[in-house]
Amino acid sequence: MAAARARLVVWLGVALAVLGVVLAAGTMDRLLLSRFESPGSESLNTRAVLQEEFGTGTPSVLLMVTARQGTVDDPAVAAEGRALERELAGKDGVAEVASYWSRGNSPAMRGTDGRQALVIARMAGTVTEARTKLAEFSPDFTRDGELVTVRVGGGDEVFRQAAEQSRQDFLRAEMIVFPLVLLLLFAIYRRFSAAALTLGMGLFSVITTLALLRGVTYVTDVSTFAANLALVMGVGLGVDYSLFVINRFREELAAGRPVAGAVEHAVASAGRTVAFSGLTVIVSLACLLLFPFPFLRSFAYAGIGTVLTSVFAALVILPAALARLGRRVARKDTGARSGEGWWHSTALRMMRRPLVYGIPALVLLLGLASPSLGLTFGVPDERVLPEDASSRVVQQEIRDNFAAEEMDAIQVLRRGQAGVAANRDSIDATAVGLSRIPEVHQVDALTGSYAAGRKVSEPGASSKRFASDKDTWYSVVATHRGLDQEIERVLSEIRTTAATGPATGAVVIGGYPAELSDFRSELVDRLPLVFGLILVVTFVILFLMTGSVLLPAKAMVLNTLSMAVMFGALVWVFQDGNLSGALGFTPSGSIEPSIPILMFCTAFGLSMDYEVFMLSRIKEEYDRTGDNVGAVAVGLERSGPLITSAAVILAASFATYASSGIVFLKMLGLGMVVVILVDATLIRAVLVPVFMRLAGRGNWWAPAPLRALHARFGIAESAPSAPDAVRPDDAGVGAAAGRI
Repeated sequence: MAAARARLVVWLGVALAVLGVVLAAGTMDRLLLSRFESPGSESLNTRAVLQEEFGTGTPSVLLMVTARQGTVDDPAVAAEGRALERELAGKDGVAEVASYWSRGNSPAMRGTDGRQALVIARMAGTVTEARTKLAEFSPDFTRDGELVTVRVGGGDEVFRQAAEQSRQDFLRAEMIVFPLVLLLLFAIYRRFSAAALTLGMGLFSVITTLALLRGVTYVTDVSTFAANLALVMGVGLGVDYSLFVINRFREELAAGRPVAGAVEHAVASAGRTVAFSGLTVIVSLACLLLFPFPFLRSFAYAGIGTVLTSVFAALVILPAALARLGRRVARKDTGARSGEGWWHSTALRMMRRPLVYGIPALVLLLGLASPSLGLTFGVPDERVLPEDASSRVVQQEIRDNFAAEEMDAIQVLRRGQAGVAANRDSIDATAVGLSRIPEVHQVDALTGSYAAGRKVSEPGASSKRFASDKDTWYSVVATHRGLDQEIERVLSEIRTTAATGPATGAVVIGGYPAELSDFRSELVDRLPLVFGLILVVTFVILFLMTGSVLLPAKAMVLNTLSMAVMFGALVWVFQDGNLSGALGFTPSGSIEPSIPILMFCTAFGLSMDYEVFMLSRIKEEYDRTGDNVGAVAVGLERSGPLITSAAVILAASFATYASSGIVFLKMLGLGMVVVILVDATLIRAVLVPVFMRLAGRGNWWAPAPLRALHARFGIAESAPSAPDAVRPDDAGVGAAAGRI
């Protein structure tokens, strides 16, 4: 159809691209920001109760006030601080404000040297509304006055700047990735027309995916970081799929078919594999929808969109364009005959001595993966930003010059115990007990402030925030060490201590540390379901393609090994801090879990993408000849160069983010480059032929019922043909090589 109506289909593609540009132009403005929180969790329910019943909540913005002379207790400096508090309270979008001075000179809000103090604020509205308002007034509060200097910090400011940096990285990556990919494609094709056409399919995927994301934003929240994934995956998959179709088209032309016939056979063979390859990537990315977090779901929307648009471009628009260009896309040189390529000779060499090559490769990969055994999941903080980012500088000064961080106070809500004078004794006893926890710096309650098991100040005006005729709550300010290294134990001990006090009623916990803990727990709890579903569904897809139960199992094992190497690189670099100076980041000693999970789903799908292309060519040759060894060699000869080229292009696309100022994007860029290159080299060039040689005819075995199932529903690049000869017993590689 595409070949017969080539002009119409090409212009349809152009029209869709133009429409996509119009729609995509407004996408970035509709993408939202998000916090690390778990919908329906105890911490979020606690936040809702505190806002509704007490009119308070978790602060997310702070002003650091630094006295130029003297201390923050000097009358003139204190007056300046109170004025700043009143000014901030008057800003649109600010729901609640407090300061060192209005909190009765709270020790937790004063620097250890006495020169710095904090003004904290809670923003109203959604996270996007809050950070939009913050962007409007944040520059106004960055001041260098005669008495004090003022800087803006807090979680919302940190991640607002991170989102702003990610937008800049997106634009910079666009400027780098398209010229770079065009050069790589020209080096592969030696034809500018073929290179430009292939890049055009990638550009079409990026544009239309961004347009689709705009539509999704009218239904649900989509994170700003989804655009970053849409760029690299749109270019990568759009180019990958086009590479495979164009290569098959060239083969058909070289075999003597007319242009229209070459288009038809290319789409009927390689195109079918592209469709099922896209299905494997969609399955992996769709599993991100099982997480109840808009941040991760946004990557699923972007990833699925890029696959759908890349497949559409490769199977509809590209064939029509090939029909129009015709032999201008053909190879200038038909290349070596079958059996003369590097991949062919390498595969035979691996299969002649499978253990000699296979064992060292396996040992090397296991060594690269070994750091993953020390993987530690943590929570994100200001260190996701570059060292010179203003909000990171503020947060670092809090780490260095404050004993604790008021912004990260843990909110302990006692349900059923009214915050009234009649309950002062039990409230006092609970606060004393909480303050005895070693990692707790200060406890604020209706009855005053506490530290180290004793009351350090009497209740003041700010203590009224704990009063209610239904419930009461406690503000527990942990030390930096408690928040960074012992948070799960600290939260558990706080819960236990509060529940064993003299008061009755349920105890629930909120605050930013509890929200991060709930987010991480929910994320980790769902991992077995997500990983298991990915493995099962991709196993089924590979079985439908190969008719074997051993080959899908082999693919699962090798892909899992690739993932382990990726996690090993993440731990060695980003957790342990190796190469931190060269890459320009500060290690935190742990890894925030959502990004590695995103990378697993993306990398596993892309790895299966290459598996599908490789196995389809091997199976096609095996169906034709019945020679297992020869089929592996010829299949790798035909798919290996393409897989390597596709991997280099996809790795180059992701590599543009390795220089990002945001640690999340650095992780995504470096980790994906590692797994793609390892998968396309050591896995495909060494372990695949070694495994298939050792398995012999068992590669293609399946029980009779499953063989019948595959005969009815299976797929292949081409219909099976009668073998050229009786299938050999795979006893000798030399004989197979001679036949090839």
